[in-house]
Amino acid sequence: MRDGPRVVALGGGHGLAAALRSARRYAGELTAVVSVADDGGSSGRLRRDLDVLPPGDLRTCLVALAAPDNVWARAFEHRFTAGELTGHPLGNLILAGLSETLDDPVAAIDEAARLLGATARVRPATAEPVVLKAEVDGGSVEGQVAVMNADERIRHVELVPPDAPAHPDALAALARADQVLLAPGSLYTSLLPVLCVPGVGEAVTATPGLVVQVCNLRPQPPETTGLDAADHLRAVLDHGARVDVFLYERDGVLALDEARIRGWGVRPVAGAVAGRSGLVHDPARLAPALADLLESRPDQGVAP
Repeated sequence: MRDGPRVVALGGGHGLAAALRSARRYAGELTAVVSVADDGGSSGRLRRDLDVLPPGDLRTCLVALAAPDNVWARAFEHRFTAGELTGHPLGNLILAGLSETLDDPVAAIDEAARLLGATARVRPATAEPVVLKAEVDGGSVEGQVAVMNADERIRHVELVPPDAPAHPDALAALARADQVLLAPGSLYTSLLPVLCVPGVGEAVTATPGLVVQVCNLRPQPPETTGLDAADHLRAVLDHGARVDVFLYERDGVLALDEARIRGWGVRPVAGAVAGRSGLVHDPARLAPALADLLESRPDQGVAP
């Protein structure tokens, strides 16, 4: 019998990995829904050369969910420093090789999860190749790396093609979730590309679960330069997703006008969720803060 709530976490990169390391401490069932819009570094090279889903964010999430002391988790993070493999983590190469061998990127993820001893599921937001496009003050920018480094203020992002289908497992998980985590990390280039996949934002809005946006701890120049905490929330709402609770660091550097977000129908919750450096979330602190939100929700229950 399932022991604990069904939790779904959305996003990409290290922010999603931190959310997963936190959620695995209290979730009975955990699903990661991962952005696949990356076109930089090792992921971008493998994507261009082999026509596979960019594996970097998928690898990071799988490692975050790996069994303790699993040797494959360390091996997946090993990054080559010489020759033609320079810059490639071994896990990216394994995921690319499994994808070609099995002719199925999701089967490749599941096989990698088996190697790592991960019990949670990792799913791409879409299994189709997509390109991130942003509207900025100066026009438009295409490609995740270009969007991340845009000097102009980002106003809106979308995917090309706009009709790439959401993975059905992601939609099914959202439909039965007790809690949905909108993970911290790169706002416009990790979290919002997931919500832009057709059906995902709608599934987040329709979910019976409590939708929690975990606020970033600091600005990410130049992507979010000039944004305060409420602006991070507003970007998510403007891209069509529902948010019930906005969890932010009590002593963080991003200012928050609580009255402003209450006016949007979102409950602000302050907590001590950062690590000692103040630069990253501490799973040991974030986990109880997230679990407490489930216990304090109005219906105080989880989906049957």
